[in-house]
Amino acid sequence: MKDYENYRIKLNDPRWKLLRQKILKRDNNECKVCQSNKNLNVHHRAYIMFKKYQVYLDPWKYPNNIYITLCENCHEKGHNHFKVPIKYI
Repeated sequence: MKDYENYRIKLNDPRWKLLRQKILKRDNNECKVCQSNKNLNVHHRAYIMFKKYQVYLDPWKYPNNIYITLCENCHEKGHNHFKVPIKYI
C-alpha cells in the first residue's frame, strides 16, 4: 500500500502535471481507444523498476512512447484485463 500512496503523491508533482499535459496534447486530447475526450488519464504501458533498490522510476521519467491517453473507462477496462508489465533495470 505504501508504494501506491507514494505513487499517488508523485502524480501531484509539477513535473508529472507538465508531462501529462504534453502527452494529452500529443494524443489530441482524446482516448486512443474510443476517441472520447472526457475524463482522460495518461497511462503507463509499462513500469520500470530499479531491481537492486526495488524502487520504481518516477512517473515523469519514462520515454514518451510508454505513455498513452485513455479515458477513465478504457483505462479501468485495460487494468481489469491486462497486467501492466514491469521492466527491471
